[in-house]
This record gives sequence, structure tokens and C-alpha cells, in this order.
Amino acid sequence: MGGRRILLVEDEALIANVVRGYLRQADFLVDMAADGFTALHLAKEHSPDLIILDRMLPGLDGAEVCRRIRESMSMPIILLTALGTEDDRILGLEMGADDYVTKPFSPRELVLRVKSLLRRSIRDFTPEPVVELAGFVLDPAARVITAHGTPMNLTVREFDLLAFFLRHPHQVFSREELIRGVWGWDFGDLSTVTVHVRRVREKIEENPTKPLLLKTVWGVGYRFDAGLKSPQVEGMPHVAP
Repeated sequence: MGGRRILLVEDEALIANVVRGYLRQADFLVDMAADGFTALHLAKEHSPDLIILDRMLPGLDGAEVCRRIRESMSMPIILLTALGTEDDRILGLEMGADDYVTKPFSPRELVLRVKSLLRRSIRDFTPEPVVELAGFVLDPAARVITAHGTPMNLTVREFDLLAFFLRHPHQVFSREELIRGVWGWDFGDLSTVTVHVRRVREKIEENPTKPLLLKTVWGVGYRFDAGLKSPQVEGMPHVAP
């Protein structure tokens, strides 16, 4: 992954310098910003491969920076947060972050999270079959999912989650199984799964509050029911089958 560009947005100089050192040791190119407005400018100017974004920033907070970046760009975003409540973590995920790390954190663990996300976001040349299901077409090599021929605007984790369900229709998966199968973690905050399921529903369901495709199996987990309805692409009218 040498040469991949990381935008590090952190206003605490000590933390920023330590993280930059670890990233450079891992052969990443690192751009730095100490406030939200500079972060937006550098993101648009350099189109980094991944952004590490502090939640609490002067000028414009990290959640708002994340939301604005997501309006036009889809690179992975890791949120750094000193806010320990579940609501604060969920807010960051709902604004479009792919992952979060809680302060204080291990710089080595952060670098591992960066590598994990980048591995999932770059093109995989291992041959995998194209999946066509319920109006969706999953092209794993190109990392593209289309609905009725229209490419979907998905973050890295949203793509991974929807692709997982497209590969395993009609099977029920617990949040623990999804953490392992989609995120590749042996453990983690299960609310991460909940938020991403909700975000995917908003992009594929006509009524996300009454899903017909990505269903909740109460007390167990989630199941993708293929073939019942054609997908509703965010921003497009529903097309009948």
C-alpha cells in the first residue's frame, strides 16, 4: 500500500505528529489539517485515498466535515472521537464515517484499521463472479453495485455490507456474524452494524422504516429477502418489475 495518500485531520499537535509518524513508517503519504475548513479544502484538492478525521475540531466539527465530504466523495473515513457515549459514536457513523476509533487509542491499531479499510476499498483482482439479484448487479472486481443499471453511491462499508447480503440471500446473520464477515473484526461495537444497516436501507428501500428487502429478524439479526421487490435507488423514482 506504499504511496497511498492519507488526509489526517487533527487539531492536537502531539497526537497529529505521532499518528503521522506511524503512517509514514507504513509508507503512506500524509497531508495534515488542523481545522474543518482546511480539511474540506485538502480533501477536494488532493482526493486522498482515506481520511482520518477528529470529531472535535475548531471552525467546523468532524461530523459536519464528514457529512459535507460525503456529498461528493466516497473515500473511506475513520473518525477519531474522545466522546464516549453511544449516541456520539452513532452520529459520526450516520454522517458517513466508515469506522471510528475512540481516544485514547493505539497508533498501531489505527494504522491496522487504515490498512483494513484500504484493502476493502481498492480493486481486488481475485476473480469473483458477478452477482445479479433482486434488480441489483454486484461487480466485485470493479467494486460497483448497480440497481436497474444505475451505479449506487455507497461508502466502503455500505458496499461491503450490501455485497455480503447479495452473496448470501435468505440467510439470517447476527450482528456478531456481520462484524466478523463484513468488518473482519473478532469483536467490536455492534451499533456500528445497526447504523450501517439503516444507511443501506435508506438507499435500497422504498420505505426504510418498513423494509421489504433487508429485514430484521427480531432477536436474531438481519436477512436479505431477494426477489420480492425491485430496489429503490436513492434519488430515483421506483421502477416497477
